Amino acid sequence: MKLTGNTILVTGGTSGIGRALAEALHDRGNRVIVTGRRQPLLEAMSLARPGLVGLALDVDDPASFARFTATLRAHFPELNVLIANAGISRTEDMTRDAWTADDAEAIVQTNILGVVRVAAAVLPLLKGKADAAFLATSSALAFVPRADFPTYCASKAFLHSWLQSLRHQMRHVPIEVLELSPPYVQTELTGAQQASDPRAMPLPDYVAEVLQMLEDGRTPRGEVLLDRDLPRRWAERDGKYEALFSAMNPG
Repeated sequence: MKLTGNTILVTGGTSGIGRALAEALHDRGNRVIVTGRRQPLLEAMSLARPGLVGLALDVDDPASFARFTATLRAHFPELNVLIANAGISRTEDMTRDAWTADDAEAIVQTNILGVVRVAAAVLPLLKGKADAAFLATSSALAFVPRADFPTYCASKAFLHSWLQSLRHQMRHVPIEVLELSPPYVQTELTGAQQASDPRAMPLPDYVAEVLQMLEDGRTPRGEVLLDRDLPRRWAERDGKYEALFSAMNPG
């Protein structure tokens, strides 16, 4: 993937990995458009980095996409890169009598349908563009799940499979299709405590490593996966799935 001279759209770009990638790519000389639901955060990012554009978009709302797509076509016809990053994560305890499907439905709405809706809106704009790329944020938990985040992990497993099919279909278009599979990173995805958890990888370190991998073309099978997560990626093939699952889900 070319890392300069692009026009890049980042969904879910007002916090966490999305924001860090958007800012780093803007600093490399790309025109960056960030979407999110929180207008004050979009405005703050635009003020901090002149030229960075913030557009309101709720990926959970199908009705908002027609207006959003029209804006892209009118003002950013040169768009050639999408980073579909919007996502949420919640724990679920299905042993509780009070457990409902509400959290699971919210996760599916954002992590799965949100990505598919963005793809439907943006893929037609990417076709025929030089150095076109479609990236989506999955997770290393797609390969071996954390049992206390059942629907979150399953949503990322869906993306892993879906992106393989998209990559195959786009092979002659051409649009490069890449899957970002982060480890546990210091963001607020699961709450404020994650941002300072010493067990999590510092966010700047993760983004720097991802950009270096993209620059070097180290994306086998279209996967942007750190070396530390390769044992999870190949756990089933290597006969280590049960051991890894047990280590990640003690008791």
